[in-house]
Amino acid sequence: MAENGTLSRILNQLRRAIGAAPEPDPVRAEQVAALVWRKAGKKKAEVLLITSRGTGRWILPKGWIETGESMGEAAAREAWEEAGIEGNVTGEPVGTYDYDKLEDDGQAIACRTHVFALAVTRQAKDWPERDERERKWVPAADAAGMVEEAELKVLLDAFATGWKKMAA
Repeated sequence: MAENGTLSRILNQLRRAIGAAPEPDPVRAEQVAALVWRKAGKKKAEVLLITSRGTGRWILPKGWIETGESMGEAAAREAWEEAGIEGNVTGEPVGTYDYDKLEDDGQAIACRTHVFALAVTRQAKDWPERDERERKWVPAADAAGMVEEAELKVLLDAFATGWKKMAA
């Protein structure tokens, strides 16, 4: 099964490279995340991480796509609801990562998360999930060391070195 998931991901990366839309993974639920960033000087960027509600680990704002939303719109909505951030989101994902979402009843849902870069234009002092999460700006180069998901670590490392191109 992992081989099928890897093949599916490679095919979707090829589809994106030629400008075609990726196909949904029939085995995984689709989520979106916002890789929220801002410039920190002329050559560096910072990334916003938030805590998950259940375990308190550091994550990106992420969640489900609502009916009628594009993936990018959903990523921007999640950034607002979970972190109080508004900004400009990329038209296409900068990458994907897979993880298992643990539900309150202990069941795991296999998720594929499409990550959109979101350049911050406004950071609110109050937002819907303010009392449920912490948020923290960190140097992009440090963000990968703070998250648990291996594929997200790789994506954050790539963003730290190529943020100017990835966020364009």
